[in-house]
Amino acid sequence: MNEQAWRKQVSIINNDKFDKRRFQKLYDMSQGLQNLNKFDAPFPTFGSLLNDIWGSLYKMKPELKERENVSKAFQTNHAFMKRIVDDENFERYRETTRLDDLASAIGTVQFGKKTHEWLEHEREQNEALDQQMRELNAMQRQLERQRQEHGAGNENQNLQKELQQRTEELQEVIDQALNQRNSGFDQAMEQAMQQTQDSKQNLKALVGGAKAGSGEGELKKVPLRDQLALAEQLTDDARMKQIAEWAGRFKQIARKKQKSKHQKATSRHGVTRGNDPARLLPSELALYRNETTRTEFLRRFAGQRSRQHDTGGKDILGKGPIVLCLDQSGSMQPLDTQAKGFTLALMSIAKREKRDFVFIPFSGSAYKYVYKKGKINGEDMAALCQYFIGGGTNFESALRKGIEVIQYSSFKKADIIFVTDGEAHVSDDFLDFFQQQKQENGFHVLSLLLGTNRNVEQFSDKVMQIRDFSDKGSFSAFKI
Repeated sequence: MNEQAWRKQVSIINNDKFDKRRFQKLYDMSQGLQNLNKFDAPFPTFGSLLNDIWGSLYKMKPELKERENVSKAFQTNHAFMKRIVDDENFERYRETTRLDDLASAIGTVQFGKKTHEWLEHEREQNEALDQQMRELNAMQRQLERQRQEHGAGNENQNLQKELQQRTEELQEVIDQALNQRNSGFDQAMEQAMQQTQDSKQNLKALVGGAKAGSGEGELKKVPLRDQLALAEQLTDDARMKQIAEWAGRFKQIARKKQKSKHQKATSRHGVTRGNDPARLLPSELALYRNETTRTEFLRRFAGQRSRQHDTGGKDILGKGPIVLCLDQSGSMQPLDTQAKGFTLALMSIAKREKRDFVFIPFSGSAYKYVYKKGKINGEDMAALCQYFIGGGTNFESALRKGIEVIQYSSFKKADIIFVTDGEAHVSDDFLDFFQQQKQENGFHVLSLLLGTNRNVEQFSDKVMQIRDFSDKGSFSAFKI
């Protein structure tokens, strides 16, 4: 078998050409899959094994080929796949990965990692396996050098044959290790599946909106390449995972606060016509419940002619930007993961209400990031989660950035949320200028104070003193 043949995707399960093309597309998008195969592949056919793992997770009915129908060079892959699909929990795993590009790709990376980790552990315990894999890796590197120097097809034929033979011999050792009692492979696969589920759940928390159950829908709007990149970061970066968890909690609280705000803002002023289920008169609902009048109700409802309460609450859509001035001086570092989750929750409100969201992190200087209608792509979200300034504190620089946004906004009103744990001098001239801008542009400032110094009162309409972002006082920001 020549070196080019080693690179062909030889399937141990019933992957067809369509499946292979689909996997190749995901492989090209996923840095995690590429790293596993290119830089960390433990044996020559590991790339094909990843393809089979993906197929077993993604396909509706994956079927493992009989061992006698698999070439000797791929018997190692067969041994691993048989152990995976024969696991009593495997069908339970597949409930969350079937026909799901993201979950199956994440699962493939996690199963691949755990397979490699299991092999490394076995090598530490098994001298014969360690020696075989050392020799295999050395042969692979030698063949790769020859391919680069002389081109594919001009490598040492004897070396290729020896590599094939050693790969076939590896299968026997792998079989023995997998079949040992308490081999640990089943536990490794259980961990891989749990990490897959956690990664997707955290990703939904990260990108989900302020509406209940919106995580899955919002996730589908994110390009698959960005989904994969964020999911891999959430798996590998404990800090990103914490931010996602905080974002999920704060968004749930934001939903309740927004619902409460809407209910309080809505008053009834007579009867009008329409088809808003939340505002239908009881008499209309009675028509729907009665089988003899249900058709008439549906006809009127479809034509927006059902009787409903007329409401006097103001429309929250179309308000000015939400401006978050977030202190990122050195003393705020311990609360940074909370702060990022809080930021994403506010952004989800802006997205739902179609308002621009402006993020102004500040310390000695301030920086401005504008997200139109609260929308953010995966790359920017990852950058936002990683970004932290450090240093001293300057209130004026942050407030000036906020005024810049409001002055050039197409809307007249805005909400500034100012978060700090420090103190900074604000000049009288600036305060006069700031108050004038508030009157001209009709914006308000809510300050969340993580401390005792109340000099923020000079420019704030309301000040909430909080211990951290999980303090109930901070949730008042979700009612803006």
